[in-house]
Amino acid sequence: MELKSVYLQKGRERAMERRHPWIFSGGIKKEDPVNEGDIVTVRDSTGAFLAIGHYQNPNASIRIKILSFEDVLLEYAWWENRLREAWDMRHSIPGMVNPETNAFRWVFGEGDGIPGLIIDWYNGHVVIQCHTLGIYNALDSIQRAITSIAGERLQTIYDKSGDTLHHDAIESAFLFGDTQETTILENGNSFTVNWVEGQKTGFFLDQRDNRKLVGEMSKNKKVLNAFAYSGGFSVYALNNGAREVHSVDLSKKACELADQNAALNSNATAHRSFASDVQEFLKTMDNDYDVVILDPPAFAKRKKAVHKAVQAYKRLNATAIQHMKPGTLLFTFSCSQNVSTQMFTDTIRAAAIETGRPIQILKELRQPADHPENIFFPEGHYLKGLMLRVM
Repeated sequence: MELKSVYLQKGRERAMERRHPWIFSGGIKKEDPVNEGDIVTVRDSTGAFLAIGHYQNPNASIRIKILSFEDVLLEYAWWENRLREAWDMRHSIPGMVNPETNAFRWVFGEGDGIPGLIIDWYNGHVVIQCHTLGIYNALDSIQRAITSIAGERLQTIYDKSGDTLHHDAIESAFLFGDTQETTILENGNSFTVNWVEGQKTGFFLDQRDNRKLVGEMSKNKKVLNAFAYSGGFSVYALNNGAREVHSVDLSKKACELADQNAALNSNATAHRSFASDVQEFLKTMDNDYDVVILDPPAFAKRKKAVHKAVQAYKRLNATAIQHMKPGTLLFTFSCSQNVSTQMFTDTIRAAAIETGRPIQILKELRQPADHPENIFFPEGHYLKGLMLRVM
């Protein structure tokens, strides 16, 4: 079947040389009658082939997400090859998958050349999130590829696209098996993951390396984990000998999950959770913490929200810094794609200026290798963090 075509404005094909996987509406000259989710051919103004991708929406600023710069058929074999390549890459990195770590992000959208697709692996259980209708339309091929690659290790496939696509006809559902929850290992630390009721796919795998670093810095320390959710940083601190760990989250359910994960591991008696607004907690927090983690949700999900997000990051960090004793380590993060690394660093600098506290930057932090960044897609570097020492 011949694909419908979208034609770019004259000269806009040069932008394709940078291999950015998004085509914006302003670069389009004309298009055949197409629907959201259709596979389309992208052509230059003369009709020459440029790429193949998924058509998003006639009213969207991002009109097409590119899947291939080669003229290929997006049939089952293509999907299996891409998922197998992503699987093999994760298993080729030392320490990414081993007896002490059995959970990882299998597919990370643009980072793996499949915009709109997220697949997480939780010890034999797979959670899929489709972020575009085009990806959802390929779900049969994706499920088949997962089954072929994972083989007998596979226990569950849960499609959680109902949370991401917001189409009336699309609901989250089990595609294989019916297990809702399991226990995973991450660097030897145990966590309960529930993909049906939990946030995102059930667990925030992108903080794996940063949790390990926090753990290494927590021995004999008093630790505050703010925006704790399921207590990932807290468990690492506890298992590395922290003398006391406090988890704070607005959600009482999240605090219960943090308590549950602490109990799964060692030294749970040293853990305490607080269901509280983090900003309010920080205003009156004890000034004897040795390590503080600030890992808030995305404050800027859209570009127009960046200014408010920057102000929120500044307020949050300034409040925490004001109540820290000299020598406290601060691990502070932004997962807002629209806030750049430089912007985030400048915001923390502004918070330091406001408080009048000298601060040392000890390390820049980012997402792990199972969340790879496509070099042509800088937006894929969404997780920014700093390890700081407050003086």
